[in-house]
Amino acid sequence: MDIKSLKLFLHLSHSLHFSKTAQAKHVSPSTLSRCIQRIEDELGVALLVRDNRSVVLTDAGNLFKQYALKQIDQWEVLKRELKESKSELEGQINLFCSVTAAYSHLPPILDRFRQLHPKIEIKLNTGDSAIAVDQVLQEQVDFAITAYPDSFPAGLHFKKLAEIPLSIIAPSIACALTAEVNQQSVNWKTIPFILPEHGAVRRRFDNWFRKFKVGKPHIYATVAGHEALISMVALGCGVGIAPDVVIENSPVRDRVQEISSESSIQSFDLGVCCNKKRLQEPLIHAFISCVET
Repeated sequence: MDIKSLKLFLHLSHSLHFSKTAQAKHVSPSTLSRCIQRIEDELGVALLVRDNRSVVLTDAGNLFKQYALKQIDQWEVLKRELKESKSELEGQINLFCSVTAAYSHLPPILDRFRQLHPKIEIKLNTGDSAIAVDQVLQEQVDFAITAYPDSFPAGLHFKKLAEIPLSIIAPSIACALTAEVNQQSVNWKTIPFILPEHGAVRRRFDNWFRKFKVGKPHIYATVAGHEALISMVALGCGVGIAPDVVIENSPVRDRVQEISSESSIQSFDLGVCCNKKRLQEPLIHAFISCVET
């Protein structure tokens, strides 16, 4: 069995879901199923108990998981030692961040990195920053730019880039909602909110709204990504909370207004994170060295 097969099994042992692993590893479910079946045939034991939606590791599966971890670690050590013998670093690093972070905080880091290591290829994926830490811990990417997790995983390394304030925003167009939020005393219980599905900003909204002691908020919609949230606010759909850096860089920033509140909203630290156990890998170490506070 090859390293690719071991990595497929290892990801499946974490996700316990064939479709999720197939999507994350860019293979078809049937290819993944054949790969696992081939490993089981070679070993002569069942590694998984399957049903229509998910899987559970058998005792043999748990033993093989430890074997796979060791083999992949040894493979990475070998690759690292071979690369260290070269005079110049080569290879590829995978980055994950929001669309806004891709042009607000990433460019200076990449400028420094590419000057020092021109032969390293950069692969950038953008998406909802709320899933960034999982992307790193599951080794789907090498680095992510994201908020400092409220519950910090033991296996994560985080290097701060900036402190990011949050603001409450409402549409600036003339509508009933605008008139309501511009009153001297806002009835927050009746205000429709556009909120992130999850993540640091959502948790800060929950803490902020709880201070008013008016029950549950009126949630008009939830979205993945702060850029989409600001667009919905600009259309007059509701009020939202978003990072100032996203608001400032939004193409619809002229269609929203910041509104004040009796209660402040906690800011968050933005930074670059990676898997702590990989810090000594040459590419990982080189990139982290280019991150400045």
